[in-house]
Amino acid sequence: MTQEMNRTLKIAQQAFEYFQHGLATGEWQQFLDMLTDDFSFWFPMGEYHGLNIGKERAIAFVEYFSQTFEQGLTLTLDRVTSNETTVVFEFRDEGLMRGEPYKNRVAVSFDVRGDKICSYREYFGSDGKSN
Repeated sequence: MTQEMNRTLKIAQQAFEYFQHGLATGEWQQFLDMLTDDFSFWFPMGEYHGLNIGKERAIAFVEYFSQTFEQGLTLTLDRVTSNETTVVFEFRDEGLMRGEPYKNRVAVSFDVRGDKICSYREYFGSDGKSN
């Protein structure tokens, strides 16, 4: 692993720890502090479907998420893949969505610029039966 790949991985892993904490608790500030001001994210459905640009949009998204999953989500990390600029985390999550049982398989991709996350992409498929 090159020095640049190692640096990228460490930054993304720290951001993912904060992301995981936000999913579990609704406390997102540490994750938000790791985002660039021109942060962008892509989400596959709903009100945030498609490309979203700006840190303010990210703040609205995590607030929406915390309202949807009031009791938080628990994650099981399955795989991490990285290169010089991007790290992909594959995981399973579980919890209650608006009071109903929820399970999901997710891949999130963090792009790193400097010591911050400049973009995020999320892909998932929920069948309620995933292990």
